[in-house]
Amino acid sequence: MWEGGSITATYHVPVLAGAVRAWAEGGRRAVDATVGGGGHAALLLAAGAEVLAVDRDPEAIAAARDQLGEGGIRYSTGAFGSAKVLGTIETFRPDRILLDLGVSSHQLDTDVRGFTFRPGAPLDMRMAAGRGVTAADVLNTWPEARLADAFSQLADEPRARRLARAIVRRRAAAPFATSDDLVNAIREARGPRSGPADFARLFQALRIVVNQELEQLELALPALRATLEPGGRLAVITYHSGEDRIVKNAFRDWSRPCVCPPGQPVCTCRGRPLGRVLTKKPIRPAPAELRDNPRARSAGLRAFEVTADD
Repeated sequence: MWEGGSITATYHVPVLAGAVRAWAEGGRRAVDATVGGGGHAALLLAAGAEVLAVDRDPEAIAAARDQLGEGGIRYSTGAFGSAKVLGTIETFRPDRILLDLGVSSHQLDTDVRGFTFRPGAPLDMRMAAGRGVTAADVLNTWPEARLADAFSQLADEPRARRLARAIVRRRAAAPFATSDDLVNAIREARGPRSGPADFARLFQALRIVVNQELEQLELALPALRATLEPGGRLAVITYHSGEDRIVKNAFRDWSRPCVCPPGQPVCTCRGRPLGRVLTKKPIRPAPAELRDNPRARSAGLRAFEVTADD
């Protein structure tokens, strides 16, 4: 349906730029609910939409404001599923809402934020800088079984129990504080051949835990859909199978006329579809984009359009 594309920006390289442009076409009031450095918001502004830029990271809001200024755009700091932000979005009356669930290039490249496995980076990983539990807190306090479940479910790690056991044993000698501590535990559990792909997968799982990303996404999606004007569109860019599963299932259920349990004799649900799925499969980056931006390799965009007024 749509082709992927690429764009360069000083602060953030937005993924799937071509697909986002096509999805945004015709929109008048667009929400970039994870603005990062402002790359996608710039595309929405260029498409002629008034933009509400949202991010839970104050540094991201500051960077986006620096890049995009104040013309045709307003800003709101907070998680996209928070009551405060949802109220702001509802008042804005959007016809386009975009979620890019990835970590921005700036966050990855700023070692002090702790999203990277580069040597010496603190085990932080909080999207809202300075607020909430850190990755170190999780590694130093969670029981072995809970750590194992997280690495198994969120990273598909076959040696999750061995890794959890190594973490618990190592933290008894010295608390986890930097990326090196977790990398060394991974190497102990997986062997000396473990490398960047393993580190990236397991660090991503820990980041998802720290920020409660899957739980927030599942709760926020229906609330965001409800703020859209009739005929409006919601698009979500995911980077993890758990994220994609939540989005796919939500869009599928919303497109069904009935979601009552099978065999129920009388329909007691809404009795109508809430809209239609615009993407049968997630849109993936084109080869040219992957050459320009390898970090986009796991990105996939799904889109949904709410029912228009008759």
